[in-house]
Amino acid sequence: MTKSELVQSIAEKNPHLLHRDVEKIVTTIFEEVANALSRGHRVELRGFGVFGVKKRNPRQGRNPRTGDSVSVDAKAVPFFKIGKTLHMLLNGEELAPAKPRGRKKAEAA
Repeated sequence: MTKSELVQSIAEKNPHLLHRDVEKIVTTIFEEVANALSRGHRVELRGFGVFGVKKRNPRQGRNPRTGDSVSVDAKAVPFFKIGKTLHMLLNGEELAPAKPRGRKKAEAA
């Protein structure tokens, strides 16, 4: 799915929103995720997954064509770790019902 297809899909499901507003929302979300990653932060979308950045140290590599040794600089690379809900959905597993959260009420004596 491309960005324009995503915008179109969201606009169709939300007819009360203007197409240009949906496009601006999607663009803003992508920009915020990219900005957070560029600052070294991770972005967690519950049920979907986590976007993060891993640092790779400099190393000696090898040119596969010539076999010469080459120096590879340190770099930051993005990564994505899938969330449990998305993983279960992709594998056709049934989602467990949500457990109630919060404190247990003390029983009256």
